[in-house]
Order: sequence, then structure tokens, then C-alpha cells
Amino acid sequence: MAGFRALAAQVRDISRTPAERRQALRKCLERFAPYGHRATWHHLCARAGLSPEDREPDPARLVAALEELEEARAVWLAYEEEFARRRKRQKHFGIRQPTAPDDWHRRTWGGRALLPVDTPDAAPRSPLAAVLRRLISAHQGMEGEAFRRVVVTQG
Repeated sequence: MAGFRALAAQVRDISRTPAERRQALRKCLERFAPYGHRATWHHLCARAGLSPEDREPDPARLVAALEELEEARAVWLAYEEEFARRRKRQKHFGIRQPTAPDDWHRRTWGGRALLPVDTPDAAPRSPLAAVLRRLISAHQGMEGEAFRRVVVTQG
């Protein structure tokens, strides 16, 4: 099973057909889909000017969608690294459970959507990276459903 970076390379591979490149982008969403697979796919299509049903899309638009996804993934991976460093320090001092600002993180383990949406049209319109930055900031400063309202209404 290919990882995110290998699939991203397939999206950029000019020797592949547009349909193969589209499928590789869809498989990238199996590794990272902040809104859930379907909603993230529709979000990327809308932002890159793709039709979600188009089986032979413009390769340049596929790459644009991939770049937005990669930027968002980089934001999330940076947060994950900081979270791991922080948890290591906390464990060193005997704090075995995540503190309140980080408790939400455990709900994202196992590939769950970071900001699940009910329908594809309900996803924020802002770039994924901007939404994730707001999500991380909101979680670090708020608790409960208040963070979700802030992130979604600003999108």
C-alpha cells in the first residue's frame, strides 16, 4: 500500500493518464482528509476548479488540488510533531493523560476526520491549511463545541 508521498508523486507523474492521476489524488485522501473523504474531495475540486465526477480532469488542476492538500498536511504534521514533543515533556513530569488543550487530539487518532462535516457543501470555503491553523488555534484556546463554531463560521 503506497503512502501519501508516493501517491502525490503519482499525481504529478506526467507519464500517467489523467484518470490514473485523479485516482492517485483520491487515494491521497485515504491518508489525509481533514473533513472526511467525500467532503475533502468536493472541497478540493471546488477550490481547484475540477468537477468531482470528471474521470479525465485537467492534470494542472489535479496538481493544484494536491498542492492545497499537501500544504494542509504539512500544517497538521507540524502540529503532530509539536504535540509529540509536548506529550514527551509532560510524561517526563508524570502527566500521563493529555491536558485539556490537547485532549481533542486523541479523537483524531486512527484516521478520523479532523473537522468532520455532514455534507460536502458544509465544509469551509477557505484553503485547507488556513482552516487547520484556525482549528489548532481554536483547540488550544477553547474547549467543547465552541471551537467548531469558530472554525466553521470563519471559513
